[in-house]
Amino acid sequence: MKEGPLAGLRVLDLSRVLAAPIATMALGELGAEVIKVERPPEGDETRQWGPPFVMGESAYFLSANRNKRSIALDLARSEDQAIVRDLALYWADVVVENFRPGTLERWGLGLASLREENPRLVTASLRGYPSGDDRPGYDFVIQAASGLMSITGPVDGEPSKVGVAVSDLLAGLFLLSGIEAALVRRARTGRGDHVEVSLWEAQLAGLVNVAQSYLVTGQDPVRYGNAHPQLAPYQTFRTKDGWIAVGVGNNGQFRSLCALLNHPEWADDPRFATNPDRVQHRAELAQLLESVLVTASTPEWLDRFETSGIPSGPVASIPGALREAEARGHEIVGQVVHRAIGPLKQVRLPWHFQEAEARMHTAPPVMDQDRQEILGLVQRLRQVRKEEPHE
Repeated sequence: MKEGPLAGLRVLDLSRVLAAPIATMALGELGAEVIKVERPPEGDETRQWGPPFVMGESAYFLSANRNKRSIALDLARSEDQAIVRDLALYWADVVVENFRPGTLERWGLGLASLREENPRLVTASLRGYPSGDDRPGYDFVIQAASGLMSITGPVDGEPSKVGVAVSDLLAGLFLLSGIEAALVRRARTGRGDHVEVSLWEAQLAGLVNVAQSYLVTGQDPVRYGNAHPQLAPYQTFRTKDGWIAVGVGNNGQFRSLCALLNHPEWADDPRFATNPDRVQHRAELAQLLESVLVTASTPEWLDRFETSGIPSGPVASIPGALREAEARGHEIVGQVVHRAIGPLKQVRLPWHFQEAEARMHTAPPVMDQDRQEILGLVQRLRQVRKEEPHE
């Protein structure tokens, strides 16, 4: 069996909810050893976020916490603070947290002081807002406050959130890449670093072309529903039995689309000859395209489009998308064995390496399930320190 590319890396995870736990789960999927610290008696807040629950475990928590061992510690207690301190200083390569600023310092576990004692330590913080702005941040609030909701939803409808916690996911992935960059720098210099990412900045960065359009034009971006502000046709269309998504990214693809729909003359129409022309006349173009697309079913069009190399897809349900992945041989769903649930299917993270392997190696833990093993590890760390010669 191949090792993960981060095999041998040790991560102390003091985080909860979604953004930072996604980052630490990913580190585990890449081969790192991860210990998750949870506060008793409830543990990570997402353990209570549901339904759905299965055997008392919430689907939300299960989605972001595999590849970790769990210990419950009350960090307001000096004995438990000492356990975390020993793990951070003498075991971990990386410490990840998302407490409100000042909380760890109050417990004597400030990241800066830990790095002073262990200069090789990489520390990482996930915040709602940048340093100096201590407002609490949840994904929904960030989607609203960042402007994302203002460009999401029907053209004439209300602002809408994205159907998954995209601000959390972006922040978690930015945190992951920042941690990995700090580890590369440590390999070169021998010194760790501190990485901080905020949900707010992550989502603003995630506005990409929409934010750039405002910066170069000064015009407030508007909602386009399922259409694209800078590409056409790039939207959903009605078919005989439902909907289809069609994305045309260049003039060659548009010419192929017109030929497939038996209207090659549309490609030479001055209104549609180039992408800027098509964007300017998007309404007329969409009406023409849909007048043809409604004459056949979505599966029929998908077969024709795939043969012609035109980017397209069904507007699928979640079960439909997962079944499609399985039918095409894409092993995106894997299985782990959970202590309470038994066999548990989960969606893999999407890395594929030639010389290494990213894999789901352990199920999300029941809270505190690894207590004795982790306390034994701490005892061994203390024994080694005790036996080390003193100058």
